[in-house]
Amino acid sequence: MNNSIRVFAPATIGNIGIGFDVLGLCLEHPGDLITIRSSERPGVRIQKISGTTIPIPTDPQHNTASVAVIRLLEHLELNAVGFDIEIEKQMPFGSGLGSSAASAVAAVVAANELLGNPLSRRALLPFACDGEAVSTGGRVVDNVAPSLLGGIVLIRDIPSLDVMQLPVPKALYAALVYPHIQILTADSRSKLQETVSLKDYIRQSANLASFIHALHTSDFELIRRCLHDIIVEPQRAPGIPHFYEVKKAAMEAGALACSISGSGPTIFALCGDAEIAERTAAEMAQVFQKNGIQNTPYCSEVNTLGATVR
Repeated sequence: MNNSIRVFAPATIGNIGIGFDVLGLCLEHPGDLITIRSSERPGVRIQKISGTTIPIPTDPQHNTASVAVIRLLEHLELNAVGFDIEIEKQMPFGSGLGSSAASAVAAVVAANELLGNPLSRRALLPFACDGEAVSTGGRVVDNVAPSLLGGIVLIRDIPSLDVMQLPVPKALYAALVYPHIQILTADSRSKLQETVSLKDYIRQSANLASFIHALHTSDFELIRRCLHDIIVEPQRAPGIPHFYEVKKAAMEAGALACSISGSGPTIFALCGDAEIAERTAAEMAQVFQKNGIQNTPYCSEVNTLGATVR
């Protein structure tokens, strides 16, 4: 068994606009890097956190990475095993890019590797979800599953973690811009309405089903027609400065669709090739720039691998 290992877990786009809590997409970058070392001292410890100025708990019972590893060890009944964890945050916290999920995923994948891979990648999902729940206040899978498994995922049922991977059309890119403001997932979820009208439910269901069909058929024009969130986006957009101006810029740059990544404030756009995605990211960033809001643009293919050992 190796004494240490490093794992990178990528950022994700939760919801992909029309699939609140049931869709997620894995990005190439940014992400979080976790280093885990074996220790003769039983238990799990957070030794170091770098890459962020935002306080992140170092108490093993309140950190997403360590809780994921603790739950894994409990499941395997390895009470005498000891791990020391270092977390290098390479993505912003509270950005809507799945930061807490990435840390949990990277940690549990690294621990499993150090233990000789007793569990499959998919079997690690419940422990990563347990870790991420420390941050979100409940089990949310649409960031954890794509970061762990890669690609585009559909979550049929959250309690049973019935997750399936959808086809990824060639040349599908994501352009994103992160305005440097923070929106916490738990706060954002608490403000959402509990009920929707039957009319909106029908329209949203049709759009979601059409998007899944578009992925199976690589129909980018169908993506353009169906990726319109009429339920959650209107509720969250007012909390993101200049959202509709950014969305307009993305569509004028040639994007297929544009919406909010997770709970925001990151805004994403799906694009049909790399050139359009680069142009779209630049135009989205320019809107924030001209309004005096610092921001970071990203451009990424869909990552079909998920977390990887470095």
